[in-house]
Amino acid sequence: MSVYMTKSAFLESLLQLMDNKHHWAWDHFASGRLTHAQLKLHFQQEYGVYVRDFPIFLARILGKNPPTSARHMLAENIYEEETGGLSLGTSHPELFLTMMEGLRFSRSSFERFHLLPEARTYRAWLDRMSHHREWVLGAATFTIFVEGSVKDRTELTAPSRRKRAKDIESLINVHPLVRYHGIHPSRMDLIRAHQLVEAGHRHDAYHMVVNYTPPAIRESVLTCLRKSLTLWLKYRDAVAKSCGITKP
Repeated sequence: MSVYMTKSAFLESLLQLMDNKHHWAWDHFASGRLTHAQLKLHFQQEYGVYVRDFPIFLARILGKNPPTSARHMLAENIYEEETGGLSLGTSHPELFLTMMEGLRFSRSSFERFHLLPEARTYRAWLDRMSHHREWVLGAATFTIFVEGSVKDRTELTAPSRRKRAKDIESLINVHPLVRYHGIHPSRMDLIRAHQLVEAGHRHDAYHMVVNYTPPAIRESVLTCLRKSLTLWLKYRDAVAKSCGITKP
């Protein structure tokens, strides 16, 4: 008789994996150490790899007809990403481009650019996982790994409360793009939207994946996320190299 991983062990394995979603060069991108050209390259790659098509990725997973409560969570996420209907009434890809305009990057520069080879590889993996016949493997890839961060463990143990408008504005005023790169706070609606809908969002993602992954494929989910992490790290290495950032 097969012995499968328990739910609690599965959750801990997911969190241990996300504890490692940190790249050595990330501090450069969260500070004032980048030039305008370096910042543009970084954001172009992020846009092409997942920002532009994130609602489409989720819609593919929803189309696999997961259980009702999982459909609800995915549909709500798609609705917000595609329309901003739960926050500011504008899609997140559009808000991203508005933020880029605030950095003096033209919209056309986000229509015609080349993905780095490692970015193409990571993007191909995301496309593959969004089409996976096991909906929960795709859901884990996007709602746990892509949307998640090294802060997930903290967020699950001490979930953030819904922020007041003045709290959100305080966060925006100290955001690296405002502090170091001169973007006007009025162009930061993407960050506002994230802050408006983030309360409980990480908990919902983990609840869905942990509770709807059949015991027999829990290890398969972890295998997929480990590969996602490996490809993401290679992608971020390539961005850092293209920006001329050397590893300490």
